[in-house]
Amino acid sequence: MPKKISAIVITGNGTNCEMEMAHACRLAGFDKVDIVHISELLCGTKRLDDYDFLNLPGGFLDGDDLGSAKAGANRILHAAVAGGQERLYDQFARFIAAGKLILGVCNGFQLLVKLGMLPGLDGVYDRQTVTLIFNDSGRFEDRWVYLRVDSDSPCIFTRGLRGLYLPVRHGEGKFVPQDTATLERLQRQKLIALQYSDALCREATMDYPENPNGAVNGIAGICNETGRIFGLMPHPEAYLHRTNHPRWTREELPEEGMGLALFRNATAFLHGDVY
Repeated sequence: MPKKISAIVITGNGTNCEMEMAHACRLAGFDKVDIVHISELLCGTKRLDDYDFLNLPGGFLDGDDLGSAKAGANRILHAAVAGGQERLYDQFARFIAAGKLILGVCNGFQLLVKLGMLPGLDGVYDRQTVTLIFNDSGRFEDRWVYLRVDSDSPCIFTRGLRGLYLPVRHGEGKFVPQDTATLERLQRQKLIALQYSDALCREATMDYPENPNGAVNGIAGICNETGRIFGLMPHPEAYLHRTNHPRWTREELPEEGMGLALFRNATAFLHGDVY
């Protein structure tokens, strides 16, 4: 009998996609799914140690003051948990060391990047080496995009996928590495799990609007070296059922939306079914 697995979805201070992410976890087969306000973690009434899968949803953390998710990252890095000397970051570090899974979507991806947890090169998870900046279009982008999946990536969440069609909803989604050496390393280690692409999901593109933000090398999502931490700007939790698709009344589509596959891969990994 498979072991029981649990997921936590962190909310508060401006997130707005927590219900959808929790729903995705339940559909994917998680036995327990809790939406937890970050204040509950800081007060010590909830702990990351009690979960297997950490979800950081999209939204506008702290109104994106100081830049997308920067204030939220500082809170995690420096805020103490009530009743002791532990920082909230210490719980994140233990979570990673235990080999558990973390998924950050849109604002959650920005948070992981600003924390330094992505790409987390050489296992250093508190040093920022990449960032996400304002879209080249100079405006908020709300559209559906095609995504090329690197089948050689160690990313747990994209295993077995060939391409994806998902929505983006962001104003600061342009992926930029700190230097050429960092980009080359991401490429060499296959940490670029997703790229904006043509409609066949075969070739990465820099063309607008297929690449909605001007991301370097069309980068839409990256993982760490273990493949267990993954962040992406598109929203998989926004395409869980065929009726979420913008052309669902005009096309024959599978009942299950493409985005759910990422959460099912998380379930399979934690059950030890694959990998």
